[in-house]
Amino acid sequence: MSELFSSKLHELEKLKDAAYFGKVTGVQGLFVEVSGIRSRLAIGDRCNVVANGGRIVPCELVSFKDDKLLLMPYASLEGIGLGCRVEVEDAPPVIYPHPSWLGRIVNAFGEAIDGKGPLIKGNKPYFIKSSPPPAQFRDRVKGKVDLGVKAVNAFLTICKGQRMGIFAGSGVGKSTLMSMMARHTDSDVSVIGLIGERGREAKEFVEDVLGTEGLEKSVLVLATSDESPLMRRQAAYVTMAIAEYFRDLNKNVLCMMDSITRFAMAQREISLSVGEPPASKGYTPSVFAELPRLLERAGPGSDNGTITGLFTVLVDGDDHNEPVADAVRSILDGHIVLDRAIAERNRYPAINILRSISRTMPDCDTKEEYALVARARKLISSYEDMAELIRLGAYKKGSNHEVDEAIFYYPMLEEFLSQGKQERFTLAECYEGLAKILSTPFQPSA
Repeated sequence: MSELFSSKLHELEKLKDAAYFGKVTGVQGLFVEVSGIRSRLAIGDRCNVVANGGRIVPCELVSFKDDKLLLMPYASLEGIGLGCRVEVEDAPPVIYPHPSWLGRIVNAFGEAIDGKGPLIKGNKPYFIKSSPPPAQFRDRVKGKVDLGVKAVNAFLTICKGQRMGIFAGSGVGKSTLMSMMARHTDSDVSVIGLIGERGREAKEFVEDVLGTEGLEKSVLVLATSDESPLMRRQAAYVTMAIAEYFRDLNKNVLCMMDSITRFAMAQREISLSVGEPPASKGYTPSVFAELPRLLERAGPGSDNGTITGLFTVLVDGDDHNEPVADAVRSILDGHIVLDRAIAERNRYPAINILRSISRTMPDCDTKEEYALVARARKLISSYEDMAELIRLGAYKKGSNHEVDEAIFYYPMLEEFLSQGKQERFTLAECYEGLAKILSTPFQPSA
């Protein structure tokens, strides 16, 4: 109680001795037109519109039109009419994270939505939109992150401070793979952003995926698909701000966001509504400007803390070269590709090993580990090159020793890559399992 009292006292000390007000002069589409406070605001500043009945509607300034301000609301426009009072928030958008936030679910404003009471606020403000540490002062990625998934631990090893994308079409298993990693990771803290996803999944994610043990070291930021584009976009920024707080406490943070595509769609809605012209498949230039600003915030810090980023990307129509997927892939340090054809033959997680890559893996693996994985990759590649002929029965055994060897080991490697949602395998167990398969003497078929 004393800590909560201190938090409230700190909020009182931040109150300003003056307030500024405007009034609503019109409502057009998604916008609220406001006059009277033009000289007090700049793009990105916040206001609160007092709707009929006293309901407070938070808004953000997104554009100017002649002598009017155009505000976009974070909530419904219902109850807003001509003459409604507009109160200026005389402070930048910040949150005040605290270690007690672990185990809690918050919204895009950093407010508790889990029914467990108010959050304790820390003393240091963290800007919702902030810049990453200067490049020349950031540490290098080092050390492995154990995510408990065999295919990722062995073939796509992720290092502390690395940023990785999970690319897949709808219904191929992005969210399931991310949930496995969230539950099984050995990171100090997990910060999970569910951006524009299905509302019914939130409770399932907490109870069935994370469980009590997983939730104790996690903070969940939630903005469902029915919320405004501003809320969905801000939830992504808040996720990164909370991760930065724990990174500054010298923690190894696993920051997961599902999905970065919903963030891009929210930014597209906002920018199209203010008149920005579409550039590529309806996405505006500001979408491609905001993506690196968000994703670059993950990575190693300038001290001992790190943010390892895992970002899911929903590829439109299974086209892995669509604009958002292409832009995100160029920013990140690797990509995990989920293949619908693999899912259709009931091998989960449906990771296509040959199309996936971890750019930092060669520097993190020992020579023995790298050689082991390289041999397994080569066997899978040899089999896939001849897969059509093998399935049709057109390949004659004994024609090629490498292919014969690949046919022998391929079923064992496929079984190795399969894993149930509740199963967990450590890094050591993954390498041991792979070594055991490849040490099996090759027995050519008659």
